[in-house]
Amino acid sequence: MIKKQALERLYAHYNHRRWVHPDPLEFLYHYPDPAEREVAGLVASGLAYGRVGQILKSVSYVLDKMGPSPRMFLLESRDGDLHRTFSGFKHRFTTGGELAVFLTGIRGVLRSYGSLQEGFMAGYSPKDETVLPALEDFAALLSAAFGGARNSLLPRPARGSACKRLHLYLRWMVRKDGVDPGGWEGVDPSKLIIPLDTHMHRICKGLGLTARRCADRKTALESTRGFRTVAPRDPVRYDFALTRLGIRKDQGLEKILGEGFPCRAAPGGAET
Repeated sequence: MIKKQALERLYAHYNHRRWVHPDPLEFLYHYPDPAEREVAGLVASGLAYGRVGQILKSVSYVLDKMGPSPRMFLLESRDGDLHRTFSGFKHRFTTGGELAVFLTGIRGVLRSYGSLQEGFMAGYSPKDETVLPALEDFAALLSAAFGGARNSLLPRPARGSACKRLHLYLRWMVRKDGVDPGGWEGVDPSKLIIPLDTHMHRICKGLGLTARRCADRKTALESTRGFRTVAPRDPVRYDFALTRLGIRKDQGLEKILGEGFPCRAAPGGAET
């Protein structure tokens, strides 16, 4: 059984910007305008797989190329421009061509809806239990520019993936606290789903939230339902603090967490 008091202690300790680095979230702080932040955030979350050092390097490279206004960079770009600009890019198995195509998808939503938020809200219903239906529609909008083809930067909820990076993006844009900058109004935080990767999966199993072996969509939903029992209005409230246990190398975590919290720190420096 989850002990809310232990989670709140962890949240109070870690949920501050001084603990953000190294995390791609830090790039969003450079964009006070939500219209720019939503574009930079989708790029940063899309590249948030692999070793964290390489993630930061890749995100920095792409955003530097896009200049101070990622939104205007895309709106003023042509397909050929994007392919030329990122022709030499490589992030693990993501190529410059895939990145350029992904950016055309973002550009298409911006041109059709005016903002990524409006594109997401086109499929959002307050009646839905979670953001999943809207997220699938949003992913379909983004992929329309390249015919719905598979792209390493854009997982699809309908295919059963946990879609950790898309849910991470929604956490950044919907929530607003000492770490998450927010910027999207109108999405109920209670409908968010935990961004589940292999590290968070281990934590959720340690907390008794799931016994499932696969870090897939069903496991993410099951784990989120567990977090809702302690934070019904904000089930991803503890996500950032919990993931610090695998990134930071601090000592005395058991003392911070208190008795009854079974997890241990995992080896640091990686995200998937």
